[in-house]
Amino acid sequence: MADDDQFNMDDDSEDIEEDEEEEQEGSDDDTGFFPIDEPIVYSSQSNNIITARTSSEQSTTKLSSSLGGASNTYSQDNNFEYVVLSQDDIVKYMVECIKEVNEVIKLPTTTVRLLLHHFRWDKEKLMERFYDPHHQDELFRQARIVNPFKKTPQLQTQLSNSLNRSTRRQTSVTTSTSPSTNQTCIICCSIKSSHDMAGLECGHIFCIECWRHYLTTKIMDEGIGQTIPCPAKCDILVDDKTVLNLIELPEVRRKYQHLITNSFVECNRNMRWCPGTNCTNAVKASYCDVAMVTCTTCKTSFCFQCGQSWHEPIKCKWLKKWQKKCHDDSETSNWIAANTKECPKCHATIEKNGGCNHLICKNQSCKYEFCWICLGPWEPHGSSWYNCNRFNEDDAKKARDDQERSRAALQRYLHYYKRFHNHHESLRLENKLLDQVQKRMESMQQQMSWIEVQFLQIACDVLRQCRQTLMYTYPFAFYLKRNNHSIIFEQNQADLELATEELSGYLERDSTQTTNLTEMKQKVQDKYRYCGTRRKVLLDHVAEGYECDYW
Repeated sequence: MADDDQFNMDDDSEDIEEDEEEEQEGSDDDTGFFPIDEPIVYSSQSNNIITARTSSEQSTTKLSSSLGGASNTYSQDNNFEYVVLSQDDIVKYMVECIKEVNEVIKLPTTTVRLLLHHFRWDKEKLMERFYDPHHQDELFRQARIVNPFKKTPQLQTQLSNSLNRSTRRQTSVTTSTSPSTNQTCIICCSIKSSHDMAGLECGHIFCIECWRHYLTTKIMDEGIGQTIPCPAKCDILVDDKTVLNLIELPEVRRKYQHLITNSFVECNRNMRWCPGTNCTNAVKASYCDVAMVTCTTCKTSFCFQCGQSWHEPIKCKWLKKWQKKCHDDSETSNWIAANTKECPKCHATIEKNGGCNHLICKNQSCKYEFCWICLGPWEPHGSSWYNCNRFNEDDAKKARDDQERSRAALQRYLHYYKRFHNHHESLRLENKLLDQVQKRMESMQQQMSWIEVQFLQIACDVLRQCRQTLMYTYPFAFYLKRNNHSIIFEQNQADLELATEELSGYLERDSTQTTNLTEMKQKVQDKYRYCGTRRKVLLDHVAEGYECDYW
Protein backbone atom coordinates (compact mmCIF):
# COMPACT_ATOMS: atom_id res chain seq x y z
CA MET A 1 0.00 0.00 0.00
CA ALA A 2 1.30 3.46 -0.83
CA ASP A 3 2.25 6.10 1.70
CA ASP A 4 -0.26 8.20 3.64
CA ASP A 5 0.49 11.45 1.79
CA GLN A 6 -0.42 9.95 -1.54
CA PHE A 7 -3.90 8.95 -0.36
CA ASN A 8 -4.41 11.84 2.09
CA MET A 9 -5.12 9.29 4.78
CA ASP A 10 -6.01 10.28 8.33
CA ASP A 11 -5.47 8.35 11.51
CA ASP A 12 -8.52 6.22 10.77
CA SER A 13 -6.61 4.31 8.06
CA GLU A 14 -5.91 1.53 10.53
CA ASP A 15 -9.65 1.21 11.14
CA ILE A 16 -10.17 0.87 7.40
CA GLU A 17 -7.64 -1.94 7.18
CA GLU A 18 -9.31 -3.69 10.12
CA ASP A 19 -12.69 -3.34 8.44
CA GLU A 20 -11.21 -4.72 5.24
CA GLU A 21 -9.82 -7.75 7.05
CA GLU A 22 -13.21 -8.40 8.62
CA GLU A 23 -14.81 -8.02 5.19
CA GLN A 24 -12.45 -10.57 3.68
CA GLU A 25 -13.07 -13.08 6.44
CA GLY A 26 -16.79 -13.21 5.74
CA SER A 27 -16.89 -12.03 2.15
CA ASP A 28 -18.06 -15.32 0.68
CA ASP A 29 -20.87 -15.59 3.19
CA ASP A 30 -21.86 -11.93 2.94
CA THR A 31 -22.47 -12.05 -0.78
CA GLY A 32 -24.22 -15.39 -0.76
CA PHE A 33 -21.65 -17.15 -2.94
CA PHE A 34 -21.87 -20.90 -3.30
CA PRO A 35 -19.66 -23.81 -4.48
CA ILE A 36 -18.44 -23.54 -8.04
CA ASP A 37 -17.98 -26.24 -10.67
CA GLU A 38 -15.05 -26.09 -13.07
CA PRO A 39 -15.66 -24.12 -16.28
CA ILE A 40 -15.59 -25.62 -19.74
CA VAL A 41 -13.28 -24.08 -22.32
CA TYR A 42 -14.15 -23.77 -26.00
CA SER A 43 -12.96 -22.07 -29.12
CA SER A 44 -14.82 -20.63 -32.08
CA GLN A 45 -15.08 -22.65 -35.31
CA SER A 46 -17.09 -20.95 -38.03
CA ASN A 47 -17.93 -23.94 -40.20
CA ASN A 48 -17.64 -26.98 -37.96
CA ILE A 49 -19.52 -28.52 -35.07
CA ILE A 50 -17.85 -27.36 -31.85
CA THR A 51 -16.62 -29.97 -29.41
CA ALA A 52 -15.87 -29.34 -25.77
CA ARG A 53 -14.19 -30.82 -22.74
CA THR A 54 -13.90 -29.98 -19.07
CA SER A 55 -10.56 -28.46 -18.21
CA SER A 56 -9.47 -29.79 -14.85
CA GLU A 57 -6.26 -27.81 -15.18
CA GLN A 58 -8.09 -24.51 -15.75
CA SER A 59 -8.00 -22.54 -12.54
CA THR A 60 -9.69 -19.41 -11.41
CA THR A 61 -6.34 -17.66 -11.69
CA LYS A 62 -6.33 -18.31 -15.43
CA LEU A 63 -9.87 -17.07 -15.72
CA SER A 64 -9.01 -13.86 -13.90
CA SER A 65 -6.03 -13.30 -16.20
CA SER A 66 -8.25 -13.34 -19.29
CA LEU A 67 -7.35 -16.89 -20.28
CA GLY A 68 -3.66 -16.03 -20.41
CA GLY A 69 -1.58 -19.17 -20.84
CA ALA A 70 -4.55 -21.49 -21.02
CA SER A 71 -3.40 -24.81 -22.39
CA ASN A 72 -6.62 -26.79 -22.77
CA THR A 73 -8.41 -24.60 -25.28
CA TYR A 74 -9.27 -25.17 -28.91
CA SER A 75 -8.14 -22.48 -31.32
CA GLN A 76 -9.91 -20.94 -34.28
CA ASP A 77 -7.97 -19.70 -37.30
CA ASN A 78 -7.71 -16.27 -35.68
CA ASN A 79 -6.89 -17.80 -32.27
CA PHE A 80 -10.07 -16.46 -30.65
CA GLU A 81 -10.42 -18.35 -27.38
CA TYR A 82 -13.27 -18.23 -24.92
CA VAL A 83 -14.68 -19.98 -21.89
CA VAL A 84 -18.32 -20.81 -21.15
CA LEU A 85 -19.33 -19.95 -17.58
CA SER A 86 -22.32 -21.16 -15.60
CA GLN A 87 -24.02 -18.93 -13.02
CA ASP A 88 -21.73 -20.32 -10.32
CA ASP A 89 -18.66 -19.75 -12.49
CA ILE A 90 -19.71 -16.14 -13.09
CA VAL A 91 -19.95 -15.47 -9.36
CA LYS A 92 -16.60 -17.06 -8.72
CA TYR A 93 -14.95 -15.07 -11.50
CA MET A 94 -16.45 -11.85 -10.11
CA VAL A 95 -15.07 -12.66 -6.65
CA GLU A 96 -11.62 -13.31 -8.12
CA CYS A 97 -11.69 -9.95 -9.93
CA ILE A 98 -12.59 -8.20 -6.68
CA LYS A 99 -9.90 -10.03 -4.70
CA GLU A 100 -7.27 -9.26 -7.32
CA VAL A 101 -7.95 -5.54 -7.03
CA ASN A 102 -8.41 -5.71 -3.28
CA GLU A 103 -4.94 -7.14 -2.81
CA VAL A 104 -3.56 -3.92 -4.25
CA ILE A 105 -5.78 -1.09 -3.02
CA LYS A 106 -6.72 -2.63 0.36
CA LEU A 107 -10.31 -1.40 0.61
CA PRO A 108 -13.43 -3.21 1.84
CA THR A 109 -14.74 -5.80 -0.61
CA THR A 110 -18.07 -4.10 -1.25
CA THR A 111 -16.35 -0.77 -1.87
CA VAL A 112 -14.05 -2.43 -4.42
CA ARG A 113 -17.03 -3.97 -6.22
CA LEU A 114 -18.77 -0.60 -6.49
CA LEU A 115 -15.59 0.97 -7.86
CA LEU A 116 -15.15 -1.83 -10.40
CA HIS A 117 -18.75 -1.43 -11.50
CA HIS A 118 -18.19 2.30 -11.98
CA PHE A 119 -15.28 1.50 -14.34
CA ARG A 120 -17.23 -1.30 -16.07
CA TRP A 121 -14.89 -3.86 -14.46
CA ASP A 122 -11.83 -2.40 -16.17
CA LYS A 123 -9.22 -3.12 -13.51
CA GLU A 124 -6.41 -1.25 -15.25
CA LYS A 125 -8.48 1.93 -15.58
CA LEU A 126 -9.50 1.72 -11.91
CA MET A 127 -5.89 1.34 -10.80
CA GLU A 128 -4.81 4.27 -12.91
CA ARG A 129 -7.45 6.58 -11.44
CA PHE A 130 -7.04 5.28 -7.90
CA TYR A 131 -3.34 6.09 -7.79
CA ASP A 132 -3.83 9.60 -9.12
CA PRO A 133 -3.64 11.71 -5.90
CA HIS A 134 -5.07 14.79 -7.62
CA HIS A 135 -8.32 13.13 -8.66
CA GLN A 136 -8.96 10.65 -5.86
CA ASP A 137 -11.75 12.70 -4.29
CA GLU A 138 -13.39 13.02 -7.69
CA LEU A 139 -13.06 9.26 -8.20
CA PHE A 140 -15.08 8.42 -5.09
CA ARG A 141 -17.57 11.20 -5.78
CA GLN A 142 -18.25 9.94 -9.30
CA ALA A 143 -18.54 6.37 -8.02
CA ARG A 144 -21.01 7.65 -5.36
CA ILE A 145 -18.99 6.27 -2.47
CA VAL A 146 -17.86 8.00 0.73
CA ASN A 147 -14.11 8.47 0.50
CA PRO A 148 -12.81 5.89 3.01
CA PHE A 149 -9.61 7.88 3.56
CA LYS A 150 -11.42 11.05 4.62
CA LYS A 151 -14.57 9.87 6.36
CA THR A 152 -15.29 10.89 9.94
CA PRO A 153 -14.69 7.98 12.35
CA GLN A 154 -18.02 6.40 13.19
CA LEU A 155 -19.02 3.58 15.42
CA GLN A 156 -19.32 0.25 13.59
CA THR A 157 -21.67 -2.12 15.43
CA GLN A 158 -23.90 -5.12 14.97
CA LEU A 159 -27.55 -4.73 14.04
CA SER A 160 -29.98 -5.05 16.92
CA ASN A 161 -32.07 -8.08 17.81
CA SER A 162 -34.89 -6.71 15.66
CA LEU A 163 -33.10 -8.17 12.63
CA ASN A 164 -34.27 -11.61 13.83
CA ARG A 165 -31.32 -13.32 12.23
CA SER A 166 -29.67 -16.33 13.73
CA THR A 167 -26.22 -15.03 12.76
CA ARG A 168 -24.87 -11.61 13.70
CA ARG A 169 -22.34 -10.21 11.21
CA GLN A 170 -20.24 -7.07 11.32
CA THR A 171 -21.62 -4.60 8.77
CA SER A 172 -20.84 -1.20 7.31
CA VAL A 173 -24.20 0.04 8.60
CA THR A 174 -23.74 2.89 11.08
CA THR A 175 -25.84 3.53 14.14
CA SER A 176 -25.98 6.16 16.82
CA THR A 177 -23.07 6.33 19.27
CA SER A 178 -25.52 6.45 22.17
CA PRO A 179 -27.14 3.04 22.78
CA SER A 180 -29.87 4.43 25.01
CA THR A 181 -31.18 7.35 22.96
CA ASN A 182 -34.32 7.44 20.85
CA GLN A 183 -34.38 8.75 17.30
CA THR A 184 -37.03 9.72 14.78
CA CYS A 185 -37.12 7.94 11.42
CA ILE A 186 -37.55 10.64 8.77
CA ILE A 187 -39.47 8.21 6.52
CA CYS A 188 -42.22 6.90 8.82
CA CYS A 189 -41.78 9.65 11.49
CA SER A 190 -41.87 7.05 14.28
CA ILE A 191 -39.64 7.34 17.35
CA LYS A 192 -37.49 4.26 17.90
CA SER A 193 -34.51 3.12 19.86
CA SER A 194 -31.15 3.75 18.25
CA HIS A 195 -30.70 -0.03 18.16
CA ASP A 196 -33.63 -0.18 15.72
CA MET A 197 -32.05 2.40 13.44
CA ALA A 198 -29.46 1.87 10.69
CA GLY A 199 -27.76 4.05 8.12
CA LEU A 200 -24.88 4.52 5.74
CA GLU A 201 -21.63 6.40 6.08
CA CYS A 202 -23.28 9.45 4.53
CA GLY A 203 -24.91 9.95 7.96
CA HIS A 204 -28.57 9.37 7.00
CA ILE A 205 -30.27 7.00 9.46
CA PHE A 206 -33.66 5.26 9.14
CA CYS A 207 -35.52 2.55 11.01
CA ILE A 208 -34.83 -1.01 9.97
CA GLU A 209 -38.47 -1.62 8.92
CA CYS A 210 -38.33 1.31 6.47
CA TRP A 211 -34.97 0.12 5.21
CA ARG A 212 -36.35 -3.33 4.44
CA HIS A 213 -39.41 -1.97 2.69
CA TYR A 214 -37.31 0.45 0.65
CA LEU A 215 -34.76 -2.17 -0.41
CA THR A 216 -37.44 -4.76 -1.25
CA THR A 217 -39.27 -2.24 -3.44
CA LYS A 218 -36.11 -1.27 -5.29
CA ILE A 219 -35.06 -4.88 -5.87
CA MET A 220 -38.34 -6.67 -6.54
CA ASP A 221 -40.49 -3.95 -8.11
CA GLU A 222 -37.99 -1.71 -9.85
CA GLY A 223 -35.34 -4.36 -10.61
CA ILE A 224 -32.52 -2.17 -9.27
CA GLY A 225 -29.62 -3.87 -7.55
CA GLN A 226 -26.40 -2.27 -8.64
CA THR A 227 -27.22 1.39 -8.03
CA ILE A 228 -29.64 1.59 -5.10
CA PRO A 229 -29.29 5.14 -3.71
CA CYS A 230 -29.57 6.20 -0.10
CA PRO A 231 -33.28 6.69 0.82
CA ALA A 232 -32.47 10.31 1.70
CA LYS A 233 -31.88 10.87 -2.03
CA CYS A 234 -28.25 11.69 -1.58
CA ASP A 235 -25.68 10.44 -4.08
CA ILE A 236 -24.24 7.65 -1.91
CA LEU A 237 -25.01 4.07 -3.03
CA VAL A 238 -26.11 1.28 -0.69
CA ASP A 239 -23.38 -1.36 -0.52
CA ASP A 240 -23.86 -5.13 -0.78
CA LYS A 241 -23.18 -5.83 2.87
CA THR A 242 -25.84 -3.40 4.03
CA VAL A 243 -28.43 -4.87 1.66
CA LEU A 244 -27.76 -8.50 2.54
CA ASN A 245 -27.76 -7.84 6.28
CA LEU A 246 -30.97 -5.84 6.27
CA ILE A 247 -32.99 -8.11 3.96
CA GLU A 248 -34.36 -11.32 5.42
CA LEU A 249 -36.58 -12.78 2.70
CA PRO A 250 -34.62 -15.43 0.69
CA GLU A 251 -36.35 -14.56 -2.60
CA VAL A 252 -35.33 -10.90 -2.28
CA ARG A 253 -31.74 -11.86 -1.49
CA ARG A 254 -31.64 -14.20 -4.51
CA LYS A 255 -33.07 -11.52 -6.77
CA TYR A 256 -30.49 -9.02 -5.54
CA GLN A 257 -27.63 -11.44 -6.17
CA HIS A 258 -29.05 -12.15 -9.64
CA LEU A 259 -29.15 -8.42 -10.43
CA ILE A 260 -25.54 -8.00 -9.30
CA THR A 261 -24.41 -10.96 -11.42
CA ASN A 262 -26.37 -9.74 -14.44
CA SER A 263 -24.84 -6.29 -14.14
CA PHE A 264 -21.36 -7.81 -13.85
CA VAL A 265 -21.74 -9.60 -17.19
CA GLU A 266 -23.41 -6.71 -19.00
CA CYS A 267 -20.81 -4.20 -17.83
CA ASN A 268 -17.85 -6.40 -18.71
CA ARG A 269 -16.80 -5.76 -22.31
CA ASN A 270 -15.24 -9.22 -22.53
CA MET A 271 -18.33 -11.14 -21.41
CA ARG A 272 -21.64 -11.89 -23.11
CA TRP A 273 -24.82 -13.64 -22.00
CA CYS A 274 -25.84 -16.62 -24.09
CA PRO A 275 -28.99 -15.59 -26.02
CA GLY A 276 -30.34 -19.16 -26.01
CA THR A 277 -33.85 -19.72 -24.67
CA ASN A 278 -33.82 -20.17 -20.87
CA CYS A 279 -30.02 -20.43 -20.91
CA THR A 280 -28.23 -18.78 -17.98
CA ASN A 281 -24.65 -19.26 -19.19
CA ALA A 282 -22.24 -16.51 -20.17
CA VAL A 283 -19.15 -16.50 -22.39
CA LYS A 284 -15.83 -14.93 -21.33
CA ALA A 285 -13.02 -14.12 -23.74
CA SER A 286 -9.68 -12.36 -23.40
CA TYR A 287 -10.77 -9.58 -25.80
CA CYS A 288 -13.85 -8.48 -27.71
CA ASP A 289 -14.00 -9.32 -31.42
CA VAL A 290 -16.38 -10.42 -34.16
CA ALA A 291 -16.31 -14.19 -33.72
CA MET A 292 -18.80 -17.01 -33.48
CA VAL A 293 -18.99 -18.60 -30.03
CA THR A 294 -21.16 -21.57 -29.07
CA CYS A 295 -22.79 -22.47 -25.78
CA THR A 296 -22.62 -26.23 -25.30
CA THR A 297 -25.53 -26.29 -22.87
CA CYS A 298 -28.11 -25.03 -25.39
CA LYS A 299 -26.01 -25.32 -28.60
CA THR A 300 -26.67 -21.66 -29.44
CA SER A 301 -24.08 -19.94 -31.65
CA PHE A 302 -23.86 -16.18 -31.50
CA CYS A 303 -21.64 -13.22 -32.27
CA PHE A 304 -19.40 -12.37 -29.35
CA GLN A 305 -19.11 -8.70 -30.26
CA CYS A 306 -22.81 -7.80 -30.35
CA GLY A 307 -24.38 -10.80 -28.54
CA GLN A 308 -26.87 -11.46 -31.38
CA SER A 309 -27.32 -14.80 -33.14
CA TRP A 310 -24.41 -15.48 -35.48
CA HIS A 311 -25.16 -13.18 -38.42
CA GLU A 312 -22.49 -13.77 -41.03
CA PRO A 313 -22.18 -12.11 -43.60
CA ILE A 314 -23.68 -8.83 -42.31
CA LYS A 315 -21.69 -6.67 -39.89
CA CYS A 316 -22.94 -5.90 -36.39
CA LYS A 317 -23.62 -2.21 -37.03
CA TRP A 318 -25.72 -2.94 -40.12
CA LEU A 319 -27.63 -5.70 -38.37
CA LYS A 320 -28.47 -3.29 -35.56
CA LYS A 321 -29.65 -0.75 -38.11
CA TRP A 322 -31.75 -3.40 -39.87
CA GLN A 323 -33.37 -4.54 -36.63
CA LYS A 324 -34.22 -0.97 -35.74
CA LYS A 325 -35.76 -0.49 -39.17
CA CYS A 326 -37.86 -3.63 -38.71
CA HIS A 327 -39.06 -2.68 -35.24
CA ASP A 328 -39.75 1.04 -35.47
CA ASP A 329 -42.43 2.76 -37.49
CA SER A 330 -40.23 3.86 -40.38
CA GLU A 331 -41.97 1.59 -42.86
CA THR A 332 -45.38 2.63 -41.58
CA SER A 333 -44.36 6.16 -42.49
CA ASN A 334 -43.36 4.96 -45.94
CA TRP A 335 -46.77 3.34 -46.40
CA ILE A 336 -48.52 6.53 -45.34
CA ALA A 337 -46.40 8.52 -47.77
CA ALA A 338 -47.10 6.10 -50.60
CA ASN A 339 -50.87 5.78 -50.08
CA THR A 340 -52.05 9.06 -48.57
CA LYS A 341 -51.76 12.82 -49.07
CA GLU A 342 -51.91 15.81 -46.76
CA CYS A 343 -54.67 18.37 -46.76
CA PRO A 344 -53.19 21.50 -48.41
CA LYS A 345 -54.71 23.67 -45.69
CA CYS A 346 -54.50 21.88 -42.31
CA HIS A 347 -52.00 19.16 -43.35
CA ALA A 348 -54.15 16.37 -41.95
CA THR A 349 -53.34 12.94 -43.47
CA ILE A 350 -56.07 11.83 -45.91
CA GLU A 351 -56.58 8.46 -47.59
CA LYS A 352 -58.68 8.45 -50.73
CA ASN A 353 -61.48 5.86 -50.42
CA GLY A 354 -63.37 6.49 -53.65
CA GLY A 355 -62.90 7.28 -57.31
CA CYS A 356 -63.90 10.94 -57.18
CA ASN A 357 -61.05 13.43 -57.27
CA HIS A 358 -63.09 16.02 -55.34
CA LEU A 359 -61.90 15.69 -51.75
CA ILE A 360 -63.32 17.36 -48.65
CA CYS A 361 -61.16 17.41 -45.54
CA LYS A 362 -63.00 15.75 -42.64
CA ASN A 363 -61.29 17.94 -40.08
CA GLN A 364 -64.23 19.82 -38.58
CA SER A 365 -62.19 22.99 -38.20
CA CYS A 366 -61.01 22.81 -41.81
CA LYS A 367 -63.39 21.15 -44.32
CA TYR A 368 -61.20 22.35 -47.15
CA GLU A 369 -62.26 21.24 -50.65
CA PHE A 370 -59.42 20.40 -53.01
CA CYS A 371 -58.43 18.32 -56.02
CA TRP A 372 -56.75 14.98 -55.26
CA ILE A 373 -54.62 15.19 -58.41
CA CYS A 374 -53.15 18.69 -58.21
CA LEU A 375 -53.99 19.43 -54.53
CA GLY A 376 -55.28 22.82 -55.59
CA PRO A 377 -58.60 24.34 -54.41
CA TRP A 378 -61.61 22.68 -55.97
CA GLU A 379 -63.62 25.82 -56.74
CA PRO A 380 -61.62 26.85 -59.90
CA HIS A 381 -62.13 23.35 -61.33
CA GLY A 382 -65.80 24.04 -61.96
CA SER A 383 -67.60 20.85 -62.95
CA SER A 384 -64.53 18.96 -64.15
CA TRP A 385 -65.07 15.89 -62.01
CA TYR A 386 -62.98 13.39 -63.89
CA ASN A 387 -60.20 15.42 -65.52
CA CYS A 388 -58.10 18.04 -63.82
CA ASN A 389 -57.94 20.94 -66.30
CA ARG A 390 -56.12 23.13 -63.77
CA PHE A 391 -53.08 20.90 -63.76
CA ASN A 392 -49.73 22.52 -62.86
CA GLU A 393 -47.01 20.48 -64.50
CA ASP A 394 -44.17 21.47 -62.15
CA ASP A 395 -46.12 20.93 -58.92
CA ALA A 396 -47.66 17.73 -60.17
CA LYS A 397 -44.32 16.30 -61.26
CA LYS A 398 -42.81 17.00 -57.85
CA ALA A 399 -45.77 15.37 -56.09
CA ARG A 400 -45.61 12.33 -58.35
CA ASP A 401 -41.86 11.96 -57.88
CA ASP A 402 -42.12 12.14 -54.08
CA GLN A 403 -44.88 9.56 -54.04
CA GLU A 404 -43.06 7.24 -56.44
CA ARG A 405 -39.90 7.41 -54.35
CA SER A 406 -41.85 6.49 -51.23
CA ARG A 407 -43.54 3.60 -53.00
CA ALA A 408 -40.26 2.34 -54.45
CA ALA A 409 -38.57 2.51 -51.03
CA LEU A 410 -41.43 0.60 -49.48
CA GLN A 411 -41.40 -2.10 -52.17
CA ARG A 412 -37.64 -2.49 -51.90
CA TYR A 413 -37.80 -2.89 -48.13
CA LEU A 414 -40.64 -5.40 -48.35
CA HIS A 415 -38.71 -7.43 -50.93
CA TYR A 416 -35.80 -8.00 -48.57
CA TYR A 417 -37.85 -8.20 -45.38
CA LYS A 418 -40.20 -10.90 -46.72
CA ARG A 419 -37.29 -13.12 -47.72
CA PHE A 420 -35.46 -12.45 -44.45
CA HIS A 421 -38.60 -13.32 -42.49
CA ASN A 422 -39.28 -16.41 -44.62
CA HIS A 423 -35.86 -17.89 -43.87
CA HIS A 424 -36.29 -16.98 -40.20
CA GLU A 425 -39.57 -18.92 -40.09
CA SER A 426 -38.07 -21.83 -42.05
CA LEU A 427 -35.23 -21.97 -39.56
CA ARG A 428 -37.73 -22.10 -36.71
CA LEU A 429 -39.82 -24.82 -38.36
CA GLU A 430 -36.76 -26.90 -39.21
CA ASN A 431 -36.09 -27.29 -35.49
CA LYS A 432 -38.98 -29.76 -35.61
CA LEU A 433 -37.38 -31.46 -38.60
CA LEU A 434 -34.48 -32.56 -36.42
CA ASP A 435 -36.83 -34.61 -34.23
CA GLN A 436 -38.28 -36.29 -37.31
CA VAL A 437 -34.81 -37.04 -38.65
CA GLN A 438 -33.82 -38.61 -35.33
CA LYS A 439 -36.75 -41.01 -35.60
CA ARG A 440 -35.84 -41.86 -39.20
CA MET A 441 -32.26 -42.55 -38.16
CA GLU A 442 -33.51 -45.02 -35.55
CA SER A 443 -35.72 -46.72 -38.12
CA MET A 444 -32.94 -46.88 -40.73
CA GLN A 445 -30.65 -48.67 -38.29
CA GLN A 446 -32.56 -51.82 -39.10
CA GLN A 447 -30.72 -51.86 -42.42
CA MET A 448 -27.67 -49.69 -41.70
CA SER A 449 -25.27 -49.22 -38.81
CA TRP A 450 -25.41 -46.25 -36.42
CA ILE A 451 -22.37 -44.62 -38.00
CA GLU A 452 -23.85 -45.04 -41.49
CA VAL A 453 -27.02 -43.08 -40.67
CA GLN A 454 -25.15 -40.09 -39.22
CA PHE A 455 -25.22 -38.46 -42.66
CA LEU A 456 -28.76 -37.28 -41.87
CA GLN A 457 -27.58 -35.49 -38.72
CA ILE A 458 -24.78 -33.83 -40.67
CA ALA A 459 -27.25 -32.80 -43.38
CA CYS A 460 -29.49 -31.16 -40.75
CA ASP A 461 -26.55 -29.23 -39.33
CA VAL A 462 -25.50 -28.03 -42.80
CA LEU A 463 -29.10 -27.08 -43.59
CA ARG A 464 -29.32 -24.91 -40.46
CA GLN A 465 -26.01 -23.21 -41.24
CA CYS A 466 -27.06 -22.45 -44.82
CA ARG A 467 -30.52 -21.27 -43.77
CA GLN A 468 -29.09 -18.93 -41.15
CA THR A 469 -26.52 -17.56 -43.58
CA LEU A 470 -29.23 -16.98 -46.21
CA MET A 471 -31.41 -15.21 -43.66
CA TYR A 472 -28.73 -12.60 -43.01
CA THR A 473 -27.77 -12.21 -46.68
CA TYR A 474 -30.99 -10.24 -47.23
CA PRO A 475 -30.34 -7.40 -44.77
CA PHE A 476 -26.77 -7.43 -46.12
CA ALA A 477 -28.12 -7.05 -49.67
CA PHE A 478 -30.51 -4.30 -48.52
CA TYR A 479 -27.55 -2.06 -47.59
CA LEU A 480 -25.34 -3.26 -50.47
CA LYS A 481 -23.82 -0.75 -52.85
CA ARG A 482 -24.80 -1.55 -56.44
CA ASN A 483 -21.79 -2.56 -58.53
CA ASN A 484 -20.45 -5.53 -60.45
CA HIS A 485 -19.54 -7.33 -57.23
CA SER A 486 -23.10 -7.01 -55.93
CA ILE A 487 -24.28 -8.89 -59.05
CA ILE A 488 -21.82 -11.69 -58.26
CA PHE A 489 -23.07 -11.73 -54.67
CA GLU A 490 -26.70 -12.05 -55.77
CA GLN A 491 -25.78 -14.95 -58.06
CA ASN A 492 -23.98 -16.72 -55.22
CA GLN A 493 -26.99 -16.04 -53.03
CA ALA A 494 -29.36 -17.53 -55.61
CA ASP A 495 -27.17 -20.64 -56.04
CA LEU A 496 -27.03 -21.23 -52.28
CA GLU A 497 -30.75 -20.64 -51.88
CA LEU A 498 -31.64 -23.15 -54.59
CA ALA A 499 -29.29 -25.80 -53.18
CA THR A 500 -30.60 -25.21 -49.64
CA GLU A 501 -34.23 -25.67 -50.70
CA GLU A 502 -33.32 -28.89 -52.49
CA LEU A 503 -31.53 -30.20 -49.40
CA SER A 504 -34.52 -29.27 -47.26
CA GLY A 505 -36.74 -31.19 -49.65
CA TYR A 506 -34.56 -34.29 -49.38
CA LEU A 507 -34.71 -34.22 -45.58
CA GLU A 508 -38.47 -33.66 -45.42
CA ARG A 509 -39.15 -36.75 -47.53
CA ASP A 510 -39.83 -39.99 -45.71
CA SER A 511 -36.55 -41.78 -46.33
CA THR A 512 -37.80 -44.92 -44.59
CA GLN A 513 -40.05 -45.61 -47.59
CA THR A 514 -37.10 -45.50 -50.00
CA THR A 515 -36.15 -48.94 -51.31
CA ASN A 516 -32.54 -48.05 -52.12
CA LEU A 517 -31.15 -46.38 -48.99
CA THR A 518 -27.62 -46.36 -50.36
CA GLU A 519 -28.68 -44.31 -53.38
CA MET A 520 -30.68 -41.94 -51.19
CA LYS A 521 -27.70 -41.53 -48.84
CA GLN A 522 -25.43 -40.65 -51.75
CA LYS A 523 -27.86 -37.99 -53.01
CA VAL A 524 -28.16 -36.37 -49.57
CA GLN A 525 -24.40 -36.41 -49.05
CA ASP A 526 -23.76 -34.88 -52.47
CA LYS A 527 -26.34 -32.18 -51.83
CA TYR A 528 -25.13 -31.12 -48.36
CA ARG A 529 -21.55 -31.07 -49.58
CA TYR A 530 -22.59 -28.86 -52.47
CA CYS A 531 -24.51 -26.60 -50.06
CA GLY A 532 -21.45 -26.31 -47.84
CA THR A 533 -19.31 -25.43 -50.85
CA ARG A 534 -21.73 -22.77 -52.10
CA ARG A 535 -21.97 -21.28 -48.61
CA LYS A 536 -18.19 -21.06 -48.38
CA VAL A 537 -17.99 -19.44 -51.81
CA LEU A 538 -20.54 -16.81 -50.79
CA LEU A 539 -18.87 -16.04 -47.46
CA ASP A 540 -15.39 -15.93 -49.01
CA HIS A 541 -16.61 -13.45 -51.60
CA VAL A 542 -18.19 -11.27 -48.92
CA ALA A 543 -14.98 -11.38 -46.85
CA GLU A 544 -12.99 -10.38 -49.94
CA GLY A 545 -15.42 -7.53 -50.50
CA TYR A 546 -14.88 -6.23 -46.98
CA GLU A 547 -11.12 -6.35 -47.42
CA CYS A 548 -11.16 -4.66 -50.84
CA ASP A 549 -13.96 -2.22 -49.99
CA TYR A 550 -16.36 -3.56 -52.63
CA TRP A 551 -19.30 -2.99 -50.35
